[in-house]
Amino acid sequence: MSASRRHRGEGPLLLVCSSGGHLLQLVGLDAAFRDFPRLWVTFDKPDAHALLAGEQVLYAHGPTNRNIPNLLRNLRLARRVLVTRRPRAIVSTGAGVAVPFAWLGRLMGIPVVYIESVTRISSLSLSGRMIAPVASDFFVQWPELAGAVPGARYEGGNLTPA
Repeated sequence: MSASRRHRGEGPLLLVCSSGGHLLQLVGLDAAFRDFPRLWVTFDKPDAHALLAGEQVLYAHGPTNRNIPNLLRNLRLARRVLVTRRPRAIVSTGAGVAVPFAWLGRLMGIPVVYIESVTRISSLSLSGRMIAPVASDFFVQWPELAGAVPGARYEGGNLTPA
C-alpha cells in the first residue's frame, strides 16, 4: 500500500515554502487549494505578512542554507506540526525549509506534492533533489526538465501568478 493510501489525516493542507519567489509561486496556485483548510509554514518576512494576510501561518527558522542549527529547529517544528495538525497533504515549491517537512511527512504516510521552481529549466534545485525521493507527486514547470527527471510531471508551463 502506498504512503498516500495509508494516510488518514483530515487536517489542513500544509503549504510549506521559503519566502520570496517560492512563496509567490505557491500563492499563485491558490485556485488549486482555496477550498481546503490551509496552514502555511514560511519565514517571518514582510512579503509573507503581505501575501498571507488572513491565513493561518507558522513561521519557520531561517536561513536554511547550510545552517545545521536551523535545520534541527525546523525538524522539531515539522514534527510538532505534523503530529498535532495531521495535514491531509504537504504542498511545497521549495526551498530548504520544506525538506524536513517532506521527509517526516513521508515517514508518517502524509502525501507530499512538490512543484519545482519555474526558474529551474534544465536541472533540479537542491531542495528538489532532496524531496524528489519522498514526493508523492513531483511537478516541473518546463517540458525539458520533465524529460530529464524520472517521475517528474509537466502539467503546463506557467504556474506563476497571473
